[in-house]
Amino acid sequence: MVAVKGQIYGAGTQRTAAVAAGAVLVLSSCSLGGSEVEDGGPGSARVTVTPAPDSADVAPDTPVMVEAEDGTITDVRIEQTPTDDLGEEAAGDAGTASGQLGEDGATWISDRNLVPGASVTVHATAENDAGTETEVVSEFATAAVAEEDRLELVSNFPVSGDVVGVGMPVVINFDRDVERKEQVENSMEVTSEEPVEGAWNWVGDDTAVFRPKEYWEPYQDVEVDLRLAGVASEEGVHAVRDHSIEFEVGREQISTMHVPDHEMVVEVDGDHERTIPVSNGAGEKEFDTTTSGIHLTMEKYTSLVMDSATVGIPEGSPGHYRMDVDHAVRTSNSGEFTHAAPWNGQIGSANTSNGCTNMSEADARWFHDESLMGDVLETTGTGRELEWDNGWGFYQRSWEEWLDNSVTGEPQTTDGSGTPGDVHADET
Repeated sequence: MVAVKGQIYGAGTQRTAAVAAGAVLVLSSCSLGGSEVEDGGPGSARVTVTPAPDSADVAPDTPVMVEAEDGTITDVRIEQTPTDDLGEEAAGDAGTASGQLGEDGATWISDRNLVPGASVTVHATAENDAGTETEVVSEFATAAVAEEDRLELVSNFPVSGDVVGVGMPVVINFDRDVERKEQVENSMEVTSEEPVEGAWNWVGDDTAVFRPKEYWEPYQDVEVDLRLAGVASEEGVHAVRDHSIEFEVGREQISTMHVPDHEMVVEVDGDHERTIPVSNGAGEKEFDTTTSGIHLTMEKYTSLVMDSATVGIPEGSPGHYRMDVDHAVRTSNSGEFTHAAPWNGQIGSANTSNGCTNMSEADARWFHDESLMGDVLETTGTGRELEWDNGWGFYQRSWEEWLDNSVTGEPQTTDGSGTPGDVHADET
C-alpha cells in the first residue's frame, strides 16, 4: 500500500459521465478544489478528494467526490465529528459512508449531505492494475448553521410505535417553507417489509406527504429515514439533524358508505365485519353535504365539543351549532366525523345531519374503539367531492396525478434501494 496522508492529487472539479446528473458542486468562500501533489510512486493510482484538504466552512450540502486516475476506487469512508452545540444527535449515522461508484470504478460521489458544523475526515483507497493500493486521508470542516437558519420538524404522522390502517400516509410538517423541495424529498426514504411504489407531494410549502400507489399491505413494519442533516430548504437554511420513524401497519379495515342507503359496511381483512345504520348530511347546502371520496380516519375522541365556529359559522350566524358528542372519529378537516347521535331518531332511514355520520351510541362506540389512524372510509352518492387536501384525502388524486405533483416526478420503491434523485445543492 502507498499511503499519502493529507496529500491530494488533482484539481477535483472535473465531472465524468459516471457521476449522477444534477449532482453538482457549490463553492463557498473557501476553495473546494484539490491541489496537485506527488503521487505514491511510478504507476500507482492517483486520487483526488473534493472538498480539498483543510477547507473551512464547506456548505453542508456539498457532495464529497473521490476520483482515481490510473486506478479504481476500492473503499471510501467518511467520519464526521460535530464541533458545535448539536452534539451526537446531529451526527446520526454520520460515521458511515454512503455513495455511488461510477461504472468505470474511477469516480465515487456521496449520496448524503454532511453534518453542519462538523470536522470531516475522508478515507479513500484506490488500486492500480498491479494491485498496489494508494490511501488518501483528507480533512475539512463544514459550516455551522445558526439557530435561526435551521430547518426543523414541527410534527409528523404517524409517530414511532403507532399501529395504523392500510391507508396511512406519512405526513412531515416543517417549521418553515421549503423552496428546494426536490433535495428534501430525496433526503427522505420510506422502507417497508412489503415493497410498494410511493411518492411525496406537498400540501403548501411546509408539509410533505408520502403515500403508496395503493394501500399498504396489512401486518407489516414500515420505517421512514429522514436523512435531513445538511439538506438546504433554501439558500443559507439547512436542517441539522436526522430523524427516523418506525410504525406498524395493522389489519385492513375498509368501510364503505353509499349515502342514500343510510348504512356503513365495514370489512376487516376482506371479510364482512359489521353493517352500521347511519344518518349523513341533509344535503340542503354545501356545508351540510357529506363529501364523497376516499377518506382516512385521522384522530378520535371519547368526547368532543363540536362548534361550527371552527369551520366558519360563528355564534349568532344562521346554522351555528355547539354540542357535545361522544365516540367521535375525524375523517376530514371540514368538520366531518363519525359520532354517536342519540338525539337523531332517523338513523338508518334519513339523512338529517350537518354533514357528519350519525350513529347509535353502541355502533359509534364500536367504530371508535376499532378504528386506527389511517383506516379507509370510501363514501359515494353525494354531490360534494372531498378535496385531495381536505384532511388526508390524498387518494383523491389518482396515482398519475400524485406522481405529476411530486417534485421529482418519479416513484420511490420502498425496498431500501434509495430515493429517485440528488440530495445536494442546486448548481445555482
